[in-house]
Parts: sequence; structure tokens; C-alpha cells
Amino acid sequence: MKQIENVALIGMGAVGCAFGRNFYNFNQDKFRVIAKGERKDRYEKNGFIINGKKYNFACVSPDENREPFDLVIVSVKGTELKNSLEDIKNFVGKDTIILSLLNGISSEEIIGERYGMDKLLYSFCIIEATRLGNEVHVSDRYRIVFGEKQNKVYSEKVQAVKEFFERAGVSYEIPENMLHAQWSKFMFNVGINTASAALKSDYGVFQTSKAARELMISLMMEVVEVSKKTGVNLNKTDIENWCKILDTCEPEGKTSMCQDILSGRKTEVDMFSKTVCDLGERYSIATPVNKTFLNMIKVMENHEK
Repeated sequence: MKQIENVALIGMGAVGCAFGRNFYNFNQDKFRVIAKGERKDRYEKNGFIINGKKYNFACVSPDENREPFDLVIVSVKGTELKNSLEDIKNFVGKDTIILSLLNGISSEEIIGERYGMDKLLYSFCIIEATRLGNEVHVSDRYRIVFGEKQNKVYSEKVQAVKEFFERAGVSYEIPENMLHAQWSKFMFNVGINTASAALKSDYGVFQTSKAARELMISLMMEVVEVSKKTGVNLNKTDIENWCKILDTCEPEGKTSMCQDILSGRKTEVDMFSKTVCDLGERYSIATPVNKTFLNMIKVMENHEK
């Protein structure tokens, strides 16, 4: 497989800005942001201020005719995924690798239905970041976790992305069991994102309040039970490991779902608690905590704008 050079990214939230900054700093001439219409105009006019520094990323419109990119990274919100699949079509060629940094456990399959699973690697990111308008703050510790389902031996795609990330200075991790890692992150997101959105609370609340932490863990435990039916087999050690990571987060930081609720935006609760409830129905496992929080968030979305 050829060396990765040209990279495109769609979705300029906090995650997109964080990694976009890496690609821009590495080689701005070979990095493009996919955007259209008013959004493209706004990006080009205002740029982004990331950790106090101004960035003007070059954009490419979905209807432009150009050579496919070697790597396309999708970092949109879950609510925008289907539209983004149409927007990247002109830039995906036979050798293009696609990474999805969306939360949840379903985006790869959704993208794969359109472009083929052979173009995808499983992936997610670990990041603390906030965005207000075009200003983004990113903590120093963030990375992309990626790979095939199993990575005892690296495939050509994995090796190509690994080598590119090393050249571009992108922190990464390649777990031996990628599905377990992805489900583990999903479990944590279900807990911390959903609970923090409902409580409108920052990380500090979950670091200091026993009650808040127990709410979060009760959401996560239902994911553990569902995972046993899928063969992923999460356990309490996975919860403990994420709690340790939570305790290192900036106390004033907020999850993406909490930021969405506070800003009156639609959240990704369908990717989190609704997915858990749907899987619970499929495998005949009760998920009352996630069902309750799902209903709470839906009410908040409709009435707190």
C-alpha cells in the first residue's frame, strides 16, 4: 500500500479542530477540510482559534472534481453522519482509507454499507476539548485509537496509517483487541456523557460526588451486561480503568453531550443510551437506567432551548 500523503477531514467540532491542527502543521498543502455552502464560507472567513492560535484551514467543496484522498477522516456528530457520507463521495477512491472518530459502536458499519468495509479501520479518539463558536481549547493529552478488529499482526492499512501518524506527530494506540477497546470507550461515553448531560455537570462533579459517580456507573453496568451477549465481555475492570482516566480530567471540562445540552443543541443520546436499550431488547436484557436517562435527555432537548 502506498504512503499516505493527502488527507481530508469532515466535521470541524472540537475533535476535528484538534486533529486538523496536527495535519495542518505537518503539511498544510496536502490537508483539506470538506465543507459546503454557508459553513464553508464561515470556515474560510473566520478560521479557527485553537488554544489561542489562529488557523485558516483550506476547504474543498463536496461537488469539486479532484483526485481522491489517501485518508479521509470523519469527525461529524452522529446526527450528521448520513449527510456527510454524500459529501465525501467525490474524494473516496479505490485506495482511500476511511477513519471514523464518531462516538458509539455503529458508525463503521454505516459508512461500510456505503463505501465497503474494506476501506475502513475501526477507530475512536480519546480527547478533552471544548468549543465555543470558532474557539477551541484542547488538552495536551489526546490520541486516536485504531486498527482492524484484531491486531496481533498489523495489516497494510494499519501499517500505512501508523506510519503517517508518526510522521504527522499524531498520538495513537493500536489495541490487540480493537472491538473490546471500542466497546469499552462506548461504555464510558454512555456513562459520563449521558449522566453529565442530564445533570449539566462538569468532570469535577463526577470526581468528587459519590452520587454522581454511582449514576454514571449504573449506566455503564448495563453496557457491561449487554456486551456479554455480543462476545465482547466487558467487565468491572474496564469500568475501574475509565474511572481512573476520569479522575485525571480537567475538573472544569465538560463532555460533548453536556456542552450540547447547555447550548440547546440536539445530542448524541441515540448513539449512546438508545443503542444500549435497542441491544437490550435484542438480547432480552433489561436496561431501565439507560431507558430513564434516554427519556430525560429527549425531554431536555425539546424544552431547554
